[in-house]
Amino acid sequence: MSGDVVVQLLQLFDQHGIEVVVDGGWGVDALLGEQTRLHGDLDIALEHKDVPKLRALLEARGYRDVPRDDTRDCNFVMGDKQGHEVDFHSYTFDAHGKLIFGVEYPFDSLTGTGSIQGYPVKCISAEWMVKFHSGYELDENDYCDVSALCERFGIALPAEYERFPREGAE
Repeated sequence: MSGDVVVQLLQLFDQHGIEVVVDGGWGVDALLGEQTRLHGDLDIALEHKDVPKLRALLEARGYRDVPRDDTRDCNFVMGDKQGHEVDFHSYTFDAHGKLIFGVEYPFDSLTGTGSIQGYPVKCISAEWMVKFHSGYELDENDYCDVSALCERFGIALPAEYERFPREGAE
């Protein structure tokens, strides 16, 4: 999914008063302020109350549900015929910041800021982005994302990434 399409979608969401927090690969690139690799989709976190409105906006633009084994009310994907996909991660917090429904984002993980092609966005914070990139089968993209975040934000590289060869090491 190109940066142009991502920015167009984020502008659409903003125009309709829907606050989203960029997650995943585009979230990493937003924190870094530049696109570092190709991305197959746009991962977004949003309040569950906004899901119907956002779903309707995307449906009006030709997006439909993409069947997946992990689809739930709070975690699903919509895509269009051009291959653009938006991966929804919704949540509901109570007045005290306690998660009461949805994807288990810690409240303070939703506090990052960055930009995509110069467009300011909210995103997962760098510290939490690094934490979220652990505990599963890691690949080269994960290593590139996490090592770039750690270097930029002065975060220690998690031990599970030590198996990847360091750039410039022989």
